[in-house]
Amino acid sequence: MPEITLPDGSRKRFEHPVTVQQVAESIGAGLARAALAGRVAGKLVDTSFTIEDDAEVAIITGRDEEALGLMRHDAAHVMAQAVQELYPGTQVTIGPAIENGFYYDFAREEPFTPEDLGRIEARMQEIVKRDLPLQREVWERDAAMRVFAEIGEAYKVEIIRDIIPEGEEVSIYRQGDWFDVCRGPHLPSTGKLGRAFKLMKVAGAYWRGDSRNPMLQRIYGTAWRSSEELKDYLHRLEEAEKRDHRKLGKALDLFHTQEEAPGMAFWHDKGWRVYLMIQDYIREKLRQNGYQEVHTPQMIDRSLWERSGHWDKFQELMFTTSSEERTFAIKPMNCPAHIQIYNHGLRSYRDLPLRLAEFGSCHRNEPSGTLHGLMRVRNFVQDDAHIFCTEGQILAEVSDFIDLLFEIYRDFGFDEVLVKLSTRPEKRVGSDELWDKAERSLEDALNQKGLAWVLQPGEGAFYGPKIEFSLRDCLQRVWQLGTIQLDFSMPERLGAHYAAEDNTRKVPVMLHRAILGSLERFIGILIEHYAGALPVWLAPVQAVVMNITDRQAGYVQQVANSLRDKGFRVDADLRNEKIGFKIREHTLQRVPYLLVVGDREQEQGSLAVRTRKGEDLGLIPLPAFAERLATEVANRVN
Repeated sequence: MPEITLPDGSRKRFEHPVTVQQVAESIGAGLARAALAGRVAGKLVDTSFTIEDDAEVAIITGRDEEALGLMRHDAAHVMAQAVQELYPGTQVTIGPAIENGFYYDFAREEPFTPEDLGRIEARMQEIVKRDLPLQREVWERDAAMRVFAEIGEAYKVEIIRDIIPEGEEVSIYRQGDWFDVCRGPHLPSTGKLGRAFKLMKVAGAYWRGDSRNPMLQRIYGTAWRSSEELKDYLHRLEEAEKRDHRKLGKALDLFHTQEEAPGMAFWHDKGWRVYLMIQDYIREKLRQNGYQEVHTPQMIDRSLWERSGHWDKFQELMFTTSSEERTFAIKPMNCPAHIQIYNHGLRSYRDLPLRLAEFGSCHRNEPSGTLHGLMRVRNFVQDDAHIFCTEGQILAEVSDFIDLLFEIYRDFGFDEVLVKLSTRPEKRVGSDELWDKAERSLEDALNQKGLAWVLQPGEGAFYGPKIEFSLRDCLQRVWQLGTIQLDFSMPERLGAHYAAEDNTRKVPVMLHRAILGSLERFIGILIEHYAGALPVWLAPVQAVVMNITDRQAGYVQQVANSLRDKGFRVDADLRNEKIGFKIREHTLQRVPYLLVVGDREQEQGSLAVRTRKGEDLGLIPLPAFAERLATEVANRVN
């Protein structure tokens, strides 16, 4: 006689074990029709799941966040069924739901074509229309391997053999005559998937991500709750393509990459201006908040990385070199080097908190297939800092950091910040007691600030838990940038101490923190967020002064020099071209202000001012325009 507790606190008692679907039916016919899955004792399950004991139960419908993941998982299965119906002999391997969609990897000798994707998508629509029930079955492990071997699914046999321990049973989901190995859960039937999905592209993927294994064909798709959501997503993809920072970086003459230096940017003059402006802005914020800026060596002996614990965890990502029979690592992060500065001299509790910041150039040997413009690189600079403090100072330091982070994000035009607390991973250093203390400290800081946050179990760094801060851009994409990580372990491993008030030696707490993260990646995000039209205070060229005829050449130079003397970044365009051509060209270069000078403007000491958006601001006296520009820069208008 299970007693079911519903989300609103009400209870229902049943005389016998009951399925999730039956619970929904007992509440109402509308909910029964809308039910897609259930959450029983916190676990997502099929509507056919049987509840035998007392439990908290929620019915999942299309309105719930979990529904979209279920739909995308189902879409992967429907796609796999469609492929095998259309192309017999194709083997299916792995097909998960992912952010914004799903994929499935297929083993097939002939390559899939764009025309094939159209056929597969049409067959998927047919399978949805059939409204096939999705039924979970449980098979014995050996029987499952035998069945998949008989139908030529060698990859499925390998999955079962390697992942399912001997003696355990295998979860199988069947839809019509088609079936697959899967833990689930799934929707009640293919009809519940709806028609708001689209196949996007084909890519290569090694079996189990290992380049020594066969190359498979991966078909990516996207799935949404409604056609409106799908249309909106496809529009955002189209807009993202236009905003691709790699294309804009080339078009705006900001930076480029090339094969001779994979994962490393060649910064051009305009791009380097932006880079330095951001660095100077952060540097000033750090000074205002009591940080000391330091600089540490680019290469450090392997022994230090071994003592810090990085060698065991990140050796594959480190570039190394040798000299005089010693192995050196080109630093992938700055933290062990900052502890060396801390250790250089005796420290007292009176010295704490000590905040050390560095724009440290780091190198990581990222796989070549993951490199992507400025977003994923091998050489990057972090706005990195480490705070050494006492346990009693943790709360205040984390709180102050959060205030600084939100202030900086607002200045760059980002108002929506998502916060996550990541706790101890399976592979870690330090005792459980230290981890308990560290996790509790970060949680207390978040709660004290009144911030909404999400828990990420097991996602902390190997040396401590962390708070992650992510931004949502104008296309609703989420970018993880800022972080603060609480570390009780590394200072002790590297011999950091301070003299406490009672004259005992204590190990300081170390807070690893960054706000922008990689400057390279942040600039890439800025370029895409603003479609290259950076705010006036960040624009590499803030205004261009253009003449209509040669008669105004002297006045153009006078205006440009006057504005430059006030600290503005201004160019003069004296080319013998039509003014319309000049305006179009500088508009495409995303210059915020286009200043046109003719005979009238020269006589009046004024400017005909246009914006890159095409707004005509009319005639403005030079001093008034300079004041306008100064106000926008000072207020960091975005």
